[in-house]
Amino acid sequence: MVKRWGISVFLILIVVTMTGCMKSADSLNSESQPWEESPLFQSNGYSMIGEEGRIGFLFDDSDVMRFKPNKVQKYMWHLWGDEQELNGKFKVVASPENGGEPVTVLEDLSLGSANNGADRHIPSQMSLPAKGMWKMDAYVGDSLFGTIFVQVHES
Repeated sequence: MVKRWGISVFLILIVVTMTGCMKSADSLNSESQPWEESPLFQSNGYSMIGEEGRIGFLFDDSDVMRFKPNKVQKYMWHLWGDEQELNGKFKVVASPENGGEPVTVLEDLSLGSANNGADRHIPSQMSLPAKGMWKMDAYVGDSLFGTIFVQVHES
């Protein structure tokens, strides 16, 4: 009886250890994956970048619309969701892929009405400080609403 119990405990410890190692390897792989620019999609005839049916802003990857370091551009954000999750101030925090300091791009903005097929919209002016890939986390209230990846090109 004691021998069986000892073997059972030993097997459980091996399984728990192996599971922990597999999770650690998975998290390392996902962190080391290179970021990719979010896809473009269409809504009511307008080209947007982001996550179709969730969040995006007007963008067509033309030289005129592309992000350039410290160049302020106009972008119209669009959000899809239910009334409760769209209730709150809008904020965007951008982080560079190279691990630099995050930048608050937009803060304390009120979402507007429905527009271009989205449940809410908000016009904005944004810029990012350096070239490279950036992750833009958009919040409504204190909740992360969605993430968009953009490339900042050379001037």
